[in-house]
Amino acid sequence: MPEFVPLAERITDALLESDPVTALYAGDHRFDDRLPDLSATAVTGRVSMLRDAADALSGVDADGLDAEDQVDHAILTAQVERRLFEFTEIREHEWNPLEHNPGPLLHGLLSRPFAPAAERLESLRGRLAAMPDALATARAVLSDVPRIHAETAAGQFAGTAGLIRDELPVLLAREPGLRGSVEPVAAAALAALDEFDGWLRRGLESGEPGRDPRLGRRLWEARLWHTLDTELSAADVLARARENLDRVSGELRTLAAELVGGAADDETVRRALHTMAERHPDNDTIVGLAKGTLDEATEFVRDHDLVSLVDDPCVIEEMPEFARGVAVAYCDPPGPLETADVPTFYCIAPAPSDWPAERVRSFYREYNNEMIRDLTVHEAMPGHFLQLAHARRFRGSSRVRALGWSGPFVEGWAVYAEELMAGLGFGGLPVRLQQLKMQLRMSLNAIIDQLTHCEDLPESEAMALMTGRGFQEEGEAAGKWRRALLTSTQLSTYFVGYLEVAELAAARPFGATPKAWHDAMLAHGSPPPRHLRSLLGV
Repeated sequence: MPEFVPLAERITDALLESDPVTALYAGDHRFDDRLPDLSATAVTGRVSMLRDAADALSGVDADGLDAEDQVDHAILTAQVERRLFEFTEIREHEWNPLEHNPGPLLHGLLSRPFAPAAERLESLRGRLAAMPDALATARAVLSDVPRIHAETAAGQFAGTAGLIRDELPVLLAREPGLRGSVEPVAAAALAALDEFDGWLRRGLESGEPGRDPRLGRRLWEARLWHTLDTELSAADVLARARENLDRVSGELRTLAAELVGGAADDETVRRALHTMAERHPDNDTIVGLAKGTLDEATEFVRDHDLVSLVDDPCVIEEMPEFARGVAVAYCDPPGPLETADVPTFYCIAPAPSDWPAERVRSFYREYNNEMIRDLTVHEAMPGHFLQLAHARRFRGSSRVRALGWSGPFVEGWAVYAEELMAGLGFGGLPVRLQQLKMQLRMSLNAIIDQLTHCEDLPESEAMALMTGRGFQEEGEAAGKWRRALLTSTQLSTYFVGYLEVAELAAARPFGATPKAWHDAMLAHGSPPPRHLRSLLGV
């Protein structure tokens, strides 16, 4: 019978070596000169490795392990099984060009000074040199691409070309002696990106719709099980999301009447939200507003002694173009295995430059001043930035939790943080209204995610739900519809994670301060909430 910790370390190394994207997000720089190999032969090899890992893990006597290693065994087993499922059942690398975008792997080397410029440029040279073959492989394996994925990829790959054209020369200026070896491979990479862009656009111009991006119930429910790692069924998730939608709608009506007067009804909610929507940033001020709200939120957390703060740097900036088209904001932290002192990025996408004025206005009515305050709580303080900083400080007997972080826990904590802050008065009644609106959005995310992929929800009905029950601006709703088609099950992580994290927070032992309990919740990395429950003895 194999010993668990040495086995876990061997499997972790195999997962890191087989996938440079996993290594990037874990903060392991040993494979920084590589791109993923998604050729049929390489994928077959990865599937074989994953099956061997699953067999080996099944031979471990998990009952004989201590509590922390039992959790790590369960997390690693789930990680291996999820990757197997993705490669053998979903096979997204065969129809989703976004899986082949090298942008994040280039940006990770350009944006974070974890090593001297010369060392990062050597790694960049390796990745740039690999791009022509990687993009040729993408064209060979991709078929029947959904139109919406092709459209989004065209924008993202143009952003990747922009990274090479605009940001690589800035780094090269610090090491001009490397120009002779880097610039030729950069030129070849740009040519390959141009060729790939032409291939994508020919597909779009053909008018072929490609495959339906909806997974169907069988695959979606199976992916949901792998994504959530929870005991809730798909039917449970849908029923509880609908219940939460009704509950939060009632609270929102009551508070809207308190803010602007009138009956506690939807019309009053719309009047209240309209009042707030008129106070909003624009493309020139949105990043500055987010920076100011981060300072406000940090001071509020400190004054209310909610959770231990960290001195890690958080940089707020515009979202790079290669990452746009799916979400409006994201948090990009250093990986748990990162040893250098590098920042977390909180990125916000401004309205695209080619949008008409009315759509831009709709976007900023949605992302108004109060919504940016709530968004900053979610993405940064005390949401993702602070939680993930705590997670990086966890040290287990193996590196399993550096790879096996739980989307439901990470998103659940951030949504819980919004509720916690607004409930204690952060930003006053206006932010509380926006937080409740975000709760409606979170519930609708789970509903639309499931109905879109399992019951062929029409776009018109999804839009009516979001603009009606969710009080969303047209532009925000249209973006979320795209995201529901571009992704599957990720939109459900917010709601399910919130349910489970809020239940854990409510189980605070008698005599424990909120800060002590929050610190305890954040002290184990980012495990699935059901495992955190057992680690905390709840």
